[in-house]
Amino acid sequence: MGELPALAMYVIPRPSVRDDPHFGIRLGLVGALSVLAAAWLDPVMPTITAALPVGLVAAQRKAPAPLGIVVAPLAVCVLATVLAWFVTWVHPLAVVQAGAAWLVYFIGFRMILRTGATPGMLLVVFTILFSVIGMSGGGAVAVLRNELYLAALVALVVVPLSYVLVPPRTRARHVATPVPQRGRIATGAAIRATVLSALSFWLYAVMPPSDIMLAIMAALVLVFPTREAVFFEARQRMRATLYGSALALAALAVFPLSPHLPILLGLVFLAGYWVGQKMLHDPRPHMAFQNAYPAALALIVGALAAQDVAAAIASRVGLTLVGAFAAAFAVAWLDRLTGWRDEPAVAADPRPGAA
Repeated sequence: MGELPALAMYVIPRPSVRDDPHFGIRLGLVGALSVLAAAWLDPVMPTITAALPVGLVAAQRKAPAPLGIVVAPLAVCVLATVLAWFVTWVHPLAVVQAGAAWLVYFIGFRMILRTGATPGMLLVVFTILFSVIGMSGGGAVAVLRNELYLAALVALVVVPLSYVLVPPRTRARHVATPVPQRGRIATGAAIRATVLSALSFWLYAVMPPSDIMLAIMAALVLVFPTREAVFFEARQRMRATLYGSALALAALAVFPLSPHLPILLGLVFLAGYWVGQKMLHDPRPHMAFQNAYPAALALIVGALAAQDVAAAIASRVGLTLVGAFAAAFAVAWLDRLTGWRDEPAVAADPRPGAA
């Protein structure tokens, strides 16, 4: 029912009740522990601290590789270090910075389209973060880098702890099966890099730095290689944003009745448990639910500092959806105009008698 169109990049399958029946409990636990860490450490960008560990756990299937649990936060630190240095280096010249960001986007999208695997997506996401924040100056880049260090450290503690407390039933490990694309890959990557560069300026103009994790949702629609998949993903991002907004509004409506941290942590846990159960049992595409929980945490943590919670959430959701669908339409139109996915004609066999 509503499955992802064919010929899309690799999408993580839904978790299995047989392999991991307590997936929802683990997801809610990680969310609560991440919000607790954000409240205790008081970071400058609490949405990153709250959302990053949840995103890492939500993407896991079956039994995780112990080394993989450690490698993911370390990869975050490495990417943060390299991109912070790179953006700071090119920052003095705005034209050079824009061109450099476009080049990194192009490399990332080319990796995605050629292999279908996720490392290219990580490169694109982190480049968005640093290119958007980098427009505010070198000091903002240093802050973002340090916030990612902190979020990675929290993930390094919270994620293994969650698997110790709530282990999956199976010991088998998930094996990814990425789907590479055919056609003029460079053209498709150039289209997405150009649209994402324009979207980066939009995000910088309308989204405050504290909402940068939510803004990333508007950009991820571009990692999908076909027009059908791009619009499908845009719809799923809309569903995820709406689900996350509903969860955030529900939690923030109950929290003022007893404004104590344990109450907030309990509400965050229940939201994560609900999302996990939906991922396990709901027949609709599971990625909308998976992306809804980090969005909900970003909205909850970000809205707690706002005086008008409903208005803050409405503005964030509206800006995210406008950016996502504008990018999706632009990519779909340019894909159709260039026809980069059209396969070249197969040359006839010149040998006599060849079929």
